[in-house]
Amino acid sequence: MTKIHVTTTVNGDAVEFLADPRETLLDALRNQLGLTGTKEGCGTGDCGACSVTVDGTLVCSCLMLAAEAEGKSVETIEGMAGEDLHPLQRKFIEHAALQCGFCTPGILVAAKALLERNPDPTDTEVRYWLAGNLCRCTGYDKIIRAVQDAAAEMRGAA
Repeated sequence: MTKIHVTTTVNGDAVEFLADPRETLLDALRNQLGLTGTKEGCGTGDCGACSVTVDGTLVCSCLMLAAEAEGKSVETIEGMAGEDLHPLQRKFIEHAALQCGFCTPGILVAAKALLERNPDPTDTEVRYWLAGNLCRCTGYDKIIRAVQDAAAEMRGAA
């Protein structure tokens, strides 16, 4: 099968790779680019573990073909922190909003996408936005508190 040449930006870096026409963005990120923070939980877009943003839109990378990333900007969990942890990452640690950590990268990417659109969400809005991210360990309350605390810090609230 003929491979497709894909040129895209991942976490701010220009990248090129050859993709099988049926290869998912998730598989390309993990297997070709070595970005293993994005997880495969279900492979059907039901769990959110593979959440990334593509041109600022939250997507399940298990449902997107790698070839569809051509000319787009992809952000994964690896691109979230700069020299220091992102406020969301710090607050997840402070609030113990993770246990096994498998779902955490997808939830962090989704929460960041939310706060970029709505810097002051209600608890209900956070719960609604993160409804596509399943966690078996934490019960979500700590996650909601961590997102709200990070939102307040990012807004500069006391």
